[in-house]
Amino acid sequence: MRHPFLYFALFLSLIFLAGSSVLASSNQEVQFKDITITTSNTHLLLFGVIKNDKTNELVQALHSGIPMRFTFFVELFRTRDSWPDEELMSVSFVHTLKYDTLKEQYELEIEEQKNRTLTFKNLDEAIKTMNDINGLKVIELKKLEADNSYELRIKAELYKKTLPMNLHYVIPFISMWDLETDWYTIEFTY
Repeated sequence: MRHPFLYFALFLSLIFLAGSSVLASSNQEVQFKDITITTSNTHLLLFGVIKNDKTNELVQALHSGIPMRFTFFVELFRTRDSWPDEELMSVSFVHTLKYDTLKEQYELEIEEQKNRTLTFKNLDEAIKTMNDINGLKVIELKKLEADNSYELRIKAELYKKTLPMNLHYVIPFISMWDLETDWYTIEFTY
């Protein structure tokens, strides 16, 4: 006797496994490079760039009206030998790139700069700016203690919504365009 539910469950499992392997292999295509921590007179500053090898497919989606969104996650911990690490700050912010077909220009909204919107005629400049963290004020220096060890962690997720009405939450393995970096960690002493 055949069980239709069993075949359906097997089919969904195979699709899920195939989707998981695509996502796992795609993680290597998006990564951070040139991460730098420095200080201003008042703040700890973060600079960095994301290297993204999936540019052609993402550009095609962008030109068809699907915005590209990078969500960045930044965490700062004070590390201690005999105690658990103390989280000093945690923040996330989004860079959203859209293409305006009527004006034939790219619009980039940078959330950490008070939702500042930049316009570009050149796609390469728009993507370069989208992938860039330029002087993020991580924490005020007065909140750091001298001669202490700290750990800054950063991660980014590229999200391109491919299913209508939030169906990607119900069927997560269909949305193969979700890319993310691994956590990138920098240890330093202030």
